[in-house]
Amino acid sequence: MTSCQTTWSPTREQRERSRMAHFMRWLTTHRGVDVAGYRELWRWSVEDVGAFWDAVREYFDVIGTFDGPALAEDRMPGAVWYPQGVVNFAENVLRHARRPGAETAVALVRIEEDNTQHPMTWSALERAVASLARHLRTLGLRPGDRVGVVLPNLPETIIAMLATASVGAVWSVSSPDLSAAATLDRLRQLKPRVLIGADGYRYNGRAFDRVAHLAEVRAGLPTVEHTILVRSLDPARDVPAGYLDLADLTGDEATPEYARVPFAHPLWVLFSSGTTGSPKGIVHGHGGMLLEALKGIGLAFDLGPGDRYYVAANTSWMVWNTLVNTLATGASVVTYAGAPTYGRPDRQFEVLARTGATMFAVGAAYLSLVERAGLAPGREWDLGRLRSIMSTGSPLPASTWRWVHRDVKPDVHLGSDSGGTDICSGFIGSNPLEPVHLGELQGPLLGVAVEARGDDGERVVGEVGEMVITRPMPSMPVCFWADEDGARYREAYFEKYPGVWAHGDWISETDHGTFVVHGRSDATLNRDGVRLGSADIYAAVEEVPRVAAALVIGVELPDGGYYMPLFVVLADGAVLDEALAEELRRRIRARASARHVPDEIIQAPAVPVTHANKRLEVPIKKLFSGVPPERAVNLGAVANPASVEWYVRRAAAFRRDLRPDAAHGDRTSRDTARASNPSR
Repeated sequence: MTSCQTTWSPTREQRERSRMAHFMRWLTTHRGVDVAGYRELWRWSVEDVGAFWDAVREYFDVIGTFDGPALAEDRMPGAVWYPQGVVNFAENVLRHARRPGAETAVALVRIEEDNTQHPMTWSALERAVASLARHLRTLGLRPGDRVGVVLPNLPETIIAMLATASVGAVWSVSSPDLSAAATLDRLRQLKPRVLIGADGYRYNGRAFDRVAHLAEVRAGLPTVEHTILVRSLDPARDVPAGYLDLADLTGDEATPEYARVPFAHPLWVLFSSGTTGSPKGIVHGHGGMLLEALKGIGLAFDLGPGDRYYVAANTSWMVWNTLVNTLATGASVVTYAGAPTYGRPDRQFEVLARTGATMFAVGAAYLSLVERAGLAPGREWDLGRLRSIMSTGSPLPASTWRWVHRDVKPDVHLGSDSGGTDICSGFIGSNPLEPVHLGELQGPLLGVAVEARGDDGERVVGEVGEMVITRPMPSMPVCFWADEDGARYREAYFEKYPGVWAHGDWISETDHGTFVVHGRSDATLNRDGVRLGSADIYAAVEEVPRVAAALVIGVELPDGGYYMPLFVVLADGAVLDEALAEELRRRIRARASARHVPDEIIQAPAVPVTHANKRLEVPIKKLFSGVPPERAVNLGAVANPASVEWYVRRAAAFRRDLRPDAAHGDRTSRDTARASNPSR
C-alpha cells in the first residue's frame, strides 16, 4: 500500500544550490544537453548511457587517461567501458589533500563509545596512505596481488584500503566479529599475500581481544607472506613475533605514488552473505566504482566538501565501502566501531550531534527501534547540521517515517534507498530535486534503467514485478572471483532474461514514477498463484510496539498446499495472546490484503540475521522445506548463529507432522494450514 502524502519537498533554494542542479547547468554549457528537471535528466542518462557516464567523469574532473569511447561495447553481460582508460581510485580520493586548507581540513573523525574523538586531516590521511603504500611495495606487493583484511570500522581500515588501491593491489575486508571459519571461507578464495588484522575492538562497553582469532585466520592462509597488526585495543601491547606494526608503516614521509591501472582493474572483492553456500566474490573495478561513487554520493546524496557522512557500518557489509566512496566527493566521514545502541537506543543520534554530521545512513530497523523506545532524538540532541537520512537494508514502516519528521527533524530529507553488494551502490532511491512520498522510494537513480517485469517478461506499472536493469552500468561487477568462464555471473543475473539484469527483488512502480520494494523474489510468498511481498507484512507488523522483530516464510507442501507462518519476537514484557495475534492479523489485512494474513503466528526467541542485519528468510524456508540444516544454513555467515537452532527444531517437528502417520491422522496439510487462518 502506498500513499501520495508528501513528507519532504526541497525548497527552490535547496534545488538550485544542489550539485545535481549545477550538473544540469553544466551539461547545457559544456555538452549541449538541455534537460528540465530530474526525470528528463534520468531519461537522458539511460538513453545515452555512454555520454552520461562520460559527462560524470568530466564534471568531476576525474584524474586519469580516458581515450576512446566511454562505452565501447554496449551489452550485458560483458559491457566494455573505457578500454584504453587508466585510472587509480585512491589518487582520485586523495586529490582532496591538495585542496587549499587541506592541512587543517578534517577528512576522518573517529569517535569511540566514551565519545573520545580523533580527527585526521586530509594532509595527514595522504601522508599515512603514502607511507603504507611505500612499505607495501617494499614487501613486494604488486598490482593484482591480494590483501586480506580483518578490521573493524577504524580510520586505519580506510588508510589500509587506500594504500592497497594506490599500489593497484586488490582489497577484501571482513569484520573481526566474523568467525575464523567464515572469514577463511572468503579470504582463502583470494590467496592473499598480505594479511592485515586488529588486536581487538571495544563493543558495548566490553573489550574483545582478537589476536588468537587473527592467528587462526593467518594459519588458514598459506599464501600469506606478511601479517600487519593494528593495535586498536591496546596500543602498548607487544606485537607478536613475525607480525609488522601498522603504526611503524604509516609514520614515514613518502611521496604519494599511484599505480594507474586499466579502468576495469579489480579494486576490491565484496562477498555475498554466503548464508546458504560458499560466499561469492564480487569484483568491482577502479573506474566503475569511482564513477558510481561520484554520481551516487556526489549527485544523488548531494555531498561534497563541507559535508560529513556517518554510518555505523560493520566492515563485512558493503555499506562500509560508502565511507571511502564518500571521501571521493571531498566530504569527510565518521568512523565508529562501537555498539549502535551503546548506553541508550538513540546513541547514533548522539554521534551525529557530537560529530556535526550532515548525512546519516542507517538501517531501517534501527530507526524503528528508536521509535519503539518512545524517544525524540531531535529534542535531546543538536541535529542542526543534519540535512539528510538515507534508510536502507529493509523497507521503512510508515509510522517510523512519520516519527522521523516529528521527533528527529521536520525538514530532514529522509529517503529510502535500495541497491546491493552487487553494484556497491543503489538502483532506486533519493534525489535532491523531487519531493518524497510516504512509503515510496523517490525514483530510479541516474544511469539506472530500472523497471518491474511481470511473469510474461513485459514491463508492469502499478503491480508487483521482478526488478530488472536494461542498460549496463560501470559499477556492475567486473566478474565473480575464480569464475573463469563467467557461468556463475550469468546465472546470478542474466539467466531469467537474457541480456537483462534481474536483481532478485520484487518491486512495483507507481503511476507517478516512484517505487515500492516488496522483498527478495527468492523469498517471495506465493498463495494460490498470487505473489506476496514479505516487506508488506513486516511494514504492518513492525508498527506494533509489542513486536521487536518478525520473520515470515512460505513453504510449498507435498500435497500442493501452502504454509505461511509468521514468527514474531516480542518486546520485553509483551505476551502473544489472542488479542495481540488478532491485532497483527487486522493490521496486515488493512495494510496489505487478506492473502497476506499468515496461517499461524508463532512466538520465537530471535530472528536470525546476516552480519548486514538481513533476515534469513530463504535459509529458514529451506529448513521447513526439508533441506538438511548443514545445507540450508551456513552458520558462519549468521550474525546470531545460536538463534538458528530453535528454527531447526521447529522445522523438524513441522516435517514430522507432515508424515502420513503423524498425529493428525488423514487430515491434509492444506486443511491444517487453512484451519488456523479463518480469514481465508
